[in-house]
Amino acid sequence: MPAEAILESISDGVFTVDMEWCVTSFNRAAEEITGVPRQEAIGRRCSDVFRSSMCGASCALRQTLETGKPVIGKSGYIIDADGNRIPISISTAILRDGEGRVIGGAETFRDLSEVEALRQELEGKFRVGDLVSRSPLMQRVMEVLPAIASSPSTVLILGETGTGKELVARTIHSLSPRNQGPFIAVNCGALPDTLLESELFGYKTGAFTGAHKDKPGRFALAGGGSIFLDEIGEVSPALQVRLLRVLQERTYEPLGATRSEEADVRVIVATNKDLAEEVRRGRFREDLYYRVNVMRVELPPLRRRKEDIPFLVEQFVARFNGLQQKSIQGIAVEALSLLMAYDWPGNIRELENVIERAFILCNEGLIGISHLPGELTAHELIAGVDADVRFAHDILDAQAIRGALERNAFNRLAAARELGIHKTTLFRRIKKLGIPLPEEDGRTRRKKIE
Repeated sequence: MPAEAILESISDGVFTVDMEWCVTSFNRAAEEITGVPRQEAIGRRCSDVFRSSMCGASCALRQTLETGKPVIGKSGYIIDADGNRIPISISTAILRDGEGRVIGGAETFRDLSEVEALRQELEGKFRVGDLVSRSPLMQRVMEVLPAIASSPSTVLILGETGTGKELVARTIHSLSPRNQGPFIAVNCGALPDTLLESELFGYKTGAFTGAHKDKPGRFALAGGGSIFLDEIGEVSPALQVRLLRVLQERTYEPLGATRSEEADVRVIVATNKDLAEEVRRGRFREDLYYRVNVMRVELPPLRRRKEDIPFLVEQFVARFNGLQQKSIQGIAVEALSLLMAYDWPGNIRELENVIERAFILCNEGLIGISHLPGELTAHELIAGVDADVRFAHDILDAQAIRGALERNAFNRLAAARELGIHKTTLFRRIKKLGIPLPEEDGRTRRKKIE
């Protein structure tokens, strides 16, 4: 079969360019993926045809022509003729004439739209707003957040320090009818009582020495949106009385004011204390407790949702790579095992700090044991690692299987071939690890299309 006929029959887009970066050939699949007719593409510069995230300095074809080395399976996206963003993976090669002279480059690209849609569908099962988790404990929390967000009632978020209470509050706000309004966060434990009162309610000119002009408080700034009162268990009894009035009457008085102002806000509060116990000890008003405890969200500590650790590490690595302009690939399984064995008294915030510290010590490759702090690598922890190594390996195994399934449009047989295992072994691992699958795999869809 002639080469041109082969290129026309394959489902991957293929194009070639000369040394001036002008397109010299453009196959049928390239037309279909980009929405650009062949006659319009040929003769134009490739960057004008594709409008890709990998044009310019990130051009894989330029890299191949400069180094002589092909690029295989690089991910990115193009903008098609209708302005849609199309996820693709590309591979490149040098184009030579019959005498071996370099005359340009060739690139193949594959449309990953269907795979990306399936990936997002699965990820949606683990995501609510800005919250992402694979933990069954967190899944129960995430399931009720949309209903809580749609209600105007006050919300109480309970959890240890560093469990992500503010992130949950922001998620509730983003899912609520007030999401176009501001989200104002106040740490009630960070300010003395007198300053906290003026910070919350504001003051009028002349309210005290130095009050030369009106200052709006956080309740005023949050008008039409949500106010998040973190560490409400630290508020003094005197200020608790004023907060109770806001929740009961939806009004407040700035310091020095002669009339009340409306509090048009959704109130979300949080604490790491047991407020019921604080009420019994007389340190927190019982009537205020019942006012804030209308809807309650309890966040599990990280030690009870360790299956999220690899996922959180992946997120932190991606974030710090962007912030510090590094290319750390991830974390070694031995180091991950230590993270899985640790109890995390500081929860997610402590984990984030550990990864940030590792970025200071690690310049490339994988984060290893040597990049972790001493409290994680102490001898007494090493003895307890063996029980968690298997757990860590299972999680990494599940991530590898999910990746192979997504890359192969959830065709189980193709994924098994990529992983180098028999399909029955793959089915057994999927069942054991509880990996969710779509009702139809890639092979089923192709049969229906045919």
